[in-house]
Amino acid sequence: MPNSRARFAILKIVIVLMIAAIIFRLFNLQVMQGEQYSEVAASFLTSNIVEKAPRGEILDTYGTPLVTNKISYSVVMQQTTTRNDEELNFMIKKLIDILYANANEYYDTLPITFEPYGFQFEDENADGSAEDELAAWFENNRHKNDSSNPITAGMTAQQVMDAYKSIYKVSPEYPEEAQRRIVGIRYEAENRGFSQSSPFTLADDVSVDVVTQIKERQSEFVGVSIINDYVREYTNPGLATHILGRTGKISDKEYELWKNSGYGMNDIVGKEGIERWAEKYLRGVDGTAGSLKKVSGREVITMDDIEPIPGNYLVLTIDSDLQRVLEESLEKNINQIRAQGGVKDKDGYDCNAGAAVAIEVKTGNVLAMGSYPTFDMTRFNDIDYYTELNTDLTRPLFNRAVSGQYSPGSTFKPLTAIAAIQSGNLRLNEIITDKGVYKKYDDYQPACWIWNEYQLTHGAQDVTLALENSCNYFFYEVGDRMGIDTLDEYARKFGLGQLTGVELTEETSGHMASPEYKKQVESNITSQDWYKGDTLQAAIGQSYSLFTPIQLANYAATIANGGTRYKANLIKSIRSSEDGSIVQDFSPTVEEQIDLDEDVIDAIKDGMKKVVDEGSAADIFSGYAIQIGGKTGTAQVGAGSNNAIFIAYAPFDDPQIAVAVVLEHGVRGTNAGYVAKDIFDKYFNLQPQPQDSAGGQILPQPQPAQETSQPIQDNGLLR
Repeated sequence: MPNSRARFAILKIVIVLMIAAIIFRLFNLQVMQGEQYSEVAASFLTSNIVEKAPRGEILDTYGTPLVTNKISYSVVMQQTTTRNDEELNFMIKKLIDILYANANEYYDTLPITFEPYGFQFEDENADGSAEDELAAWFENNRHKNDSSNPITAGMTAQQVMDAYKSIYKVSPEYPEEAQRRIVGIRYEAENRGFSQSSPFTLADDVSVDVVTQIKERQSEFVGVSIINDYVREYTNPGLATHILGRTGKISDKEYELWKNSGYGMNDIVGKEGIERWAEKYLRGVDGTAGSLKKVSGREVITMDDIEPIPGNYLVLTIDSDLQRVLEESLEKNINQIRAQGGVKDKDGYDCNAGAAVAIEVKTGNVLAMGSYPTFDMTRFNDIDYYTELNTDLTRPLFNRAVSGQYSPGSTFKPLTAIAAIQSGNLRLNEIITDKGVYKKYDDYQPACWIWNEYQLTHGAQDVTLALENSCNYFFYEVGDRMGIDTLDEYARKFGLGQLTGVELTEETSGHMASPEYKKQVESNITSQDWYKGDTLQAAIGQSYSLFTPIQLANYAATIANGGTRYKANLIKSIRSSEDGSIVQDFSPTVEEQIDLDEDVIDAIKDGMKKVVDEGSAADIFSGYAIQIGGKTGTAQVGAGSNNAIFIAYAPFDDPQIAVAVVLEHGVRGTNAGYVAKDIFDKYFNLQPQPQDSAGGQILPQPQPAQETSQPIQDNGLLR
């Protein structure tokens, strides 16, 4: 027994000594030598280097590539624990020097200009001011609650810059321009979550010279890597720019929305156009190259790689050759109108923008769509070029084809005619005599355009003649008979004032004139009533009606096919980049089947045929190889020359293609018809229109404006 007690005591002593040894060892490692071992641990970094997946390509309807990818080099920075702010700033300055010496750009979204400092925000909500964007930036600034350098609303740009210089410890010994560049990069890196575990992509698509210089001086750039990446390449720079859209670095808002879907803070995402709408299809699945590395860059262990999966590719409905003709025609005809202007007031001297859309009548597929002026996407990241685009009063970044809202003028009259007959307010063969001035109401008496110009009338008019002559008097009368509710009902059926469903997030709905809409836009006046004069003007395509060019094209297609309104469509199919198999096919979608009597639609189409054969568009299509139907429109605007609008479809007997053209300050609807003719020429492989020495079409000399719809002058009495 005594021996057992002795052995038990010895065992307890051994256990106590072992525990004491372990405690001492832990104390020694964590306290006495903690800093030393922390430095050793920090000298190794386990990281998963992302292998970026290429975005899917974008092709036209015949498989012609429009957007592809090219392999490029990106400069990536990774934070280390051994580098302080001053050392980081010094390294950034050296990187900037290399980038600028080789004409390479870097990421910098700090909304402050270079000296003299000023705020620079885009008017994202198009309300005419960037003040709300500035206020939101201050509100969301991550340094607004800093104890030493808070960045708060009311500070000037200079004060904000001074605060950032202090926060990032930027040396005042650097030149002022270098200080601004360092702050810009630090700001961008901070927004991208720059840390040991989250690298920051400083610059994409850098030149080989930049790569060489950084690698040759690698000892100066600890934590800086050159990686292979992909950037978008446009096979026809400037073509279909507004359709294709652009990509860019993910924003804070986008990251918050998509971070749970695998997006990182340095990812490139679609910003506008098809790139934006099809983000989920075009985005691939990134791979990784897992590795255990020293901060110095020497690789110790390489683990299994995960190969990236490319994004799906998109086949669009557009024909790139037809697209090119449409865009070139817009530019040359706008320039021609402006060149002929300047002789007298409102004769086209101010024509500088427009849009055109061509749609397949029996499917709703968009064959071509352009907005002028446009821009070169390959230069978008050039700061000077972007500033030029953003300050250009003609708004080249604005997609007028789906976002521009225009009064339709007389191109609306076919709908007025259809609505009046179908609703029983006009007999098919009824005659209305144009008396020049519409005198039904004492306090508002609008006149027909021919009376205003020549003191003449059109005389007896049935619906076909009224469309050919664009007789305002006729449409005042039928509009007054049916009232605004019926007119609104048929406008909705034809998709006017509604989204067409085209795959562009920039599309706007516009609006049809109505009592409800008038109350919205005139809520600050005493009377919000809808007057009879409002209806008269709405019937001829004025009043409060504003539609997009793509709506007008789809409306023309709906007339052409006899009343089937399709969803407008830009996507033909989505296919796998791995094996070409169809991921999703896009079939025509019927949005509305309008119940139209055959004799009614025939009468309307016959009137549109006469517009081209004998009416306002006869000079353009005289002797044309293919019979078409069309309608010109000329709409007065607040200031400057009239807008020119033209809708048409062809061939007349078996319509395949419908077109809408809007030229801002294009003087008269016939001028817009020349763009439509160029589109038809290409689509049907016809001979082009003769050109003058400057390359523009030979337009007729200015004539008195016809069929102009005048905005209502509401005196508050007409009810």
